[in-house]
Amino acid sequence: MPRLLNDQERDGLRLNYPAWQRLENRDAIGRTFLFPDFKTAFAFMQQCAEYAEQIDHHPEWLNIWNRLEVVLATHSAGGLTSLDLQLAEFMDQAANAIGLQHSRA
Repeated sequence: MPRLLNDQERDGLRLNYPAWQRLENRDAIGRTFLFPDFKTAFAFMQQCAEYAEQIDHHPEWLNIWNRLEVVLATHSAGGLTSLDLQLAEFMDQAANAIGLQHSRA
């Protein structure tokens, strides 16, 4: 099981993952992605789902048309771990590859 992030790693979240916000009510990060349409949102979700399967770590997400709200936390560890950062980084890179601007949680 991955370990929870330490204080130094948590302090670096804002700098290293500027589009992601720490959630106030739990040990998790979140981000909202806005796409031009549903088809693009769904293609992004599919790409992220395939990667999530590869690393055996899955996001909490809610999709409404062109909007995708994502929450990342490692349930088995009880909060944020390196798996969450790995998936956040992949999602950021995938979003940048299709030209999305930074939307926040």
